[in-house]
Amino acid sequence: MKTTRRHFLAACGLTLCAGCVGAGAEGARKRPNLVLVFPDQMRAHALGFMGMDAAHTPRLDAFAAEGRAFTQGISNYPVCSPFRAILMSGALPWVSGVTGNCVSTEKRKGPELRADLTCWSDVLARAGYDQYYIGKWHLDAPHKPWIDCSNNRGASKWNEWCPPARRHGFNRWYAYGTYDRHLKPMYWSTDAKRTEFRYVKQWGPEHEANKAIDFLKKVRGPFTLVVSMNPPHTGYELVPKRYLTRYAGRDATTLAKGDYPPADKPMGKHFRHAMPYYLAAVEGVDEQFGRILDALRETGHEEDTVVIFCADHGCCLGAHGLATKNNPYEESMRIPYIVRWKGHIAPGRDAGLVDAFDLAPTILGLLGQPIPDHMVGRNLAPYLLGEERTDLSEPRLYFHLWGRNRADDFATLPIPLAADPGDLPNNKRGLRTASRKCTFVYDADAKRLGALLIDLANDPYETRNLAAERPDWLAEARATLKRRLQALDDPFAKIL
Repeated sequence: MKTTRRHFLAACGLTLCAGCVGAGAEGARKRPNLVLVFPDQMRAHALGFMGMDAAHTPRLDAFAAEGRAFTQGISNYPVCSPFRAILMSGALPWVSGVTGNCVSTEKRKGPELRADLTCWSDVLARAGYDQYYIGKWHLDAPHKPWIDCSNNRGASKWNEWCPPARRHGFNRWYAYGTYDRHLKPMYWSTDAKRTEFRYVKQWGPEHEANKAIDFLKKVRGPFTLVVSMNPPHTGYELVPKRYLTRYAGRDATTLAKGDYPPADKPMGKHFRHAMPYYLAAVEGVDEQFGRILDALRETGHEEDTVVIFCADHGCCLGAHGLATKNNPYEESMRIPYIVRWKGHIAPGRDAGLVDAFDLAPTILGLLGQPIPDHMVGRNLAPYLLGEERTDLSEPRLYFHLWGRNRADDFATLPIPLAADPGDLPNNKRGLRTASRKCTFVYDADAKRLGALLIDLANDPYETRNLAAERPDWLAEARATLKRRLQALDDPFAKIL
């Protein structure tokens, strides 16, 4: 069975309705512009108004007060390339072609976003939008001859040029694949050939904000502006010193709430070293985002522009003994998720469960455009515009199709398989509700399942795995997840 948007929504207990196809008849209102800003690896904890990390984010706090701030935003696949493919295409990972990070080796070509898959930006290009992509892209597989840059010289090759035919409707381009030298980033401009990248001696987010502001001063619209900032991604230390003043020398345990190891443990040392730099980069992202908002107002675009701020995933920074992302803990998979359209979207905090799959159809819905059938998420435009009531309590899915797993990563209890998995590789799947989280990990070597079961309501820092203590919760989550995955033709469903 082909997985479509209708199948996916049905698996969530939802149905399509007339109001879910678009945000209204074409011409019923002026087509708005779109500004989408999403930094890499910025967790929801780092938003000042969330009251978790000791982050200084005055511009984001003010922006959240002006827009709809979803406090339970979820990255379904919290690693760079898979999230970006979901954001752009709205498709499941095995449909988009991005089942893991777009990284290649001498022996293996990595995954990459299908050129023939319609993204929301392709739809907007056909509708006449002037579209500019700035910053990190990371949806192309590196190939020989390798681009001559620092992160292509090891065993894994990371960075690649995106040819015009693969830019999915963006007619203006100032971007790179992935490159973490934040104080000396590199870019390909619109007409640059593969070997014609350039380095810039300026902090990436500041330089990219400058480019965005220049565009806003000249563009007439309708337009799309995407600014994909790399910080607060590693290297954390590569941040202008002016942002570090507030955090340098402070005890890291006063900078973040959570389950962090003691100072004599490797991840405890990592946390204490990295956290001040991380929050400094977050403060810098906040300032540069504020400059873009100022430019929107000063150029007269503020009232007719949908502005979205989100992130691809978060980062553990030592929490749970883990350094980065691609795991189901809140520090990794909970993201900023704020939408503003002045005069159209009522502002306020919203505890509804929303995720990465909702972004593409919602963008098209807000801009009054048709939604391709492979975009499996929900169009939240009618909900945001106050045209429909929508239940946002349905559990969100968690995917992990990349990397090695062991069943005892989460729990030592053996969980029987429902069927022979065949050649199913190491995988994880899970459900995130408002109050609980359950993740199943398949160990292909041991041919068994392990589980992580968290009571978020009573254990928000996820310190206790209840998989052995609450078999009733575990069975309920397993049955729900199996039903959801069966509707998606996900082979993982067979073993649940």
